[in-house]
Amino acid sequence: MPKQYRRFRDISTSEKILNTVFLLTIGLGYLMALVNLYYTHQGRDGKRGLSIDDIVIMYHGSTTQSRLGAAINGIMEPNLKYKSDKEIILKWIQDGAEQPAYEQRIAPILNRDCIHCHNPVANPSLPNLTHYQGVADVAHKGGASTPALVRVSHIHLFGIAFILFFIGKIFLLCDMNIYVKRVALVIPFFAMLLDVVSWFVTKHISEFAYVVVLSGALMGLSMGVQILMSVYQMWFYQKD
Repeated sequence: MPKQYRRFRDISTSEKILNTVFLLTIGLGYLMALVNLYYTHQGRDGKRGLSIDDIVIMYHGSTTQSRLGAAINGIMEPNLKYKSDKEIILKWIQDGAEQPAYEQRIAPILNRDCIHCHNPVANPSLPNLTHYQGVADVAHKGGASTPALVRVSHIHLFGIAFILFFIGKIFLLCDMNIYVKRVALVIPFFAMLLDVVSWFVTKHISEFAYVVVLSGALMGLSMGVQILMSVYQMWFYQKD
C-alpha cells in the first residue's frame, strides 16, 4: 500500500486558521522589510529612489565620496537638525576625518541626530555611529567592511532560514507534482545564500550588485509563491 502524505484537506480548521495567520503575518512583515530596505539604501548616490548605484555604494563604495558623504548628501540629510551641519560633516570628511575634529564638531551632531538609529542595539545592520572608529569606517571611501558584512550576514542567515523553514513546512501540505514542490522548497534557500555571498563579492566586484538585486528578488518571489499557494490550497482548492 503506497504511503499517504498529509495534505491541507487532512488538517483541522483550527490548524488552517493558525497556518493562515502565520503566513499572512510573515508576508506583511516581509513587505515592511522591503520598505525598510528601500529607506535604508535609497539616496546614497544623491538621487531620490533606490538604484543599482545605491547598492554599489553600499557594498563596494564610491570612487567620488565616502558612504557617510553619500548618506549625508542623500537619505540622511533630512535627519540633520540644521542645514549647516551637512557642510560641517562633509568638510570634516574632506579634511581627512581626523579624531580630534570628530570629538569637537562631529560627535555632537551625530549624537543628537543619528545614533537613535545608528547604534548596534537598535539596528545592528546599520553602521555604528556611536564612536569614532565606527564613524571613521564610513567616512573614508569604500563599501561595507568585512566585519560588518559578517555581522549582518549571520543575523540574516539565522533569521531568514527559520522563516523559510516554517513556510516550507506548511507548503509541504500542498497537493502538486512532487518534483515541482521539491524545487520550490529549495529555491528560496538557494536565493538567500546567493544573496549573502553576493554581498561579499560585490565588495570587490561592483558588477555583482546586480546579483544582490536579482537574488533578493528571487527569494522574495519564491517565498511569496509558497505563501499564496498554501493559502489558496488551504481554503479554495478542491481536488477532483
